[in-house]
Amino acid sequence: MASNNGIPIDEPHKTFSTILVLDFGSQYSHLICRRLRDLNIFSVMLACTAKLSELDWTPVGVILSGGPYSVYEDGAPHVEEDLYKLGVPILGICYGLQEIAWRHGRNVLAGQHREYGHARLRIRRNEGKAPHIDKLFEGLGDDLEVWMSHGDKLSHLPASFTVIAETDNSPFAAIVHEEKPYYGIQWHAEVTHSNLGSKLFENFAVRICHARQDWTMSAFGDQEINRIRALVEPKGQVIGAVSGGVDSTVAAKLMHSAIGSRFHAVLVNNGLLRLNEAETVHETLTAHLGINLTVVDASNRFLTDLKGVTDPEQKRKIIGKNFIDVFQETAKSIAAEAEGSESAGPIEWLLQGTLYPDVIESISFRGPSATIKTHHNVGGLPAAMHLKLIEPLRELFKDEVRVLGEQLGIPSDLVWRHPFPGPGLAIRILGEVTPSQLAIVRQADHIFIDEIRKAGLYRKISQAFAALLPLKAVGVMGDKRVHDQIIALRAVETTDFMTATSCDLGQEFRQRVSTRIVNEVEGVCRVFEDSKSPLDG
Repeated sequence: MASNNGIPIDEPHKTFSTILVLDFGSQYSHLICRRLRDLNIFSVMLACTAKLSELDWTPVGVILSGGPYSVYEDGAPHVEEDLYKLGVPILGICYGLQEIAWRHGRNVLAGQHREYGHARLRIRRNEGKAPHIDKLFEGLGDDLEVWMSHGDKLSHLPASFTVIAETDNSPFAAIVHEEKPYYGIQWHAEVTHSNLGSKLFENFAVRICHARQDWTMSAFGDQEINRIRALVEPKGQVIGAVSGGVDSTVAAKLMHSAIGSRFHAVLVNNGLLRLNEAETVHETLTAHLGINLTVVDASNRFLTDLKGVTDPEQKRKIIGKNFIDVFQETAKSIAAEAEGSESAGPIEWLLQGTLYPDVIESISFRGPSATIKTHHNVGGLPAAMHLKLIEPLRELFKDEVRVLGEQLGIPSDLVWRHPFPGPGLAIRILGEVTPSQLAIVRQADHIFIDEIRKAGLYRKISQAFAALLPLKAVGVMGDKRVHDQIIALRAVETTDFMTATSCDLGQEFRQRVSTRIVNEVEGVCRVFEDSKSPLDG
């Protein structure tokens, strides 16, 4: 535990009222945390296999997520018995309901009729019974439209449980223990398809668990600044990479607010940045935010090592290795300059802008079954540099980072900037990365974003970019037949940056952007729109 002037500074889950979400592998688990955070209630997620007996803190309540398994199968995940020794309310969702029922009677089987999609839920009131029984549905009316996604169902009601809701296909759609605050619901209240889902979570967290709604970015920011000061101590120094993106900028500003010039920000210009990016980032971070910044131009080094490379994963690895090398060399130089300073000690800490979605990916019950892509927050960097890691944003979702950034005084155009991948434009060029290809995609991307801003769509869209395809098309420009390259445009909307949907920008907008790109970008004769929904770097 860190301390500041003798005052203990704990991590958020030890300071704020916290609901623990145990993940059984559902694609919706993170949404449970989001719904609670939206209610100003702090929540954290752990794998369902977590050793609850080893926790050094106690949540005010526990939610068991859904999952793709059947509780009665060999190898199905089960929470340890210590869950029921915590003495706190429990809410099981879908598989979580079945897990509670399985623990109280082994009464789950495959249903004759699977239930996927919308269903009409009928709430059953139980007047005259224990006060907690009807609390989950207080203020929700008598019936609800809910979203079901299950094949298994309860064969009969577990002993000491009462039915509090049903559907035509699920007579035990919601149940509650008659003496203890253990609830189970068969539908997914966390998805927007389910009506009044947030109200149900509010009932559970506030009315049943008595959680305080004290999770705000103002409170978190103040506590985190104190925690950083306590960790780094009066003469400690921190170094960290910045890119100009919202995550690294907010992390840098938070660090600067805590320790001032003892934080050293480093921008590595790898030659793969957007148009005028390095200059813009330098101006913003130094002149407007007062951050101590070193810019290293390593463009030639990166582009030389990328010659002839076409595989995206190989590009990431080459860029990651070069970044480590350049960053480490720069860190040694900064440390040498700072050595012997009366007001500061050695550089012992490394700042990283890790967010909670990164943490969720690493702790999900499913685990990383395959490498989708190498994460640009390179995990090997701290070990290679023998530095202690400090991640002030690791408990936050992207939208929370933006709110924190605004409260720290960061300009809104920076706070709401679209994400940009660590490997930069290298992975937006499908093929070899060359100076000429970079010029094409850089200019096309600039035109796309420029038109989005002019149309007033930038804040509506969560991420937009241009990609250069490894294809050519025949076209006629003026009176000349050309055989030039193809640009693909992508724009998506998301809140949590874990799921996304494509944006329909309209035919008139697409035509305007396409015309500008073909006319202004040498080497392009065709523009397509990529409407695939999943979010990618």
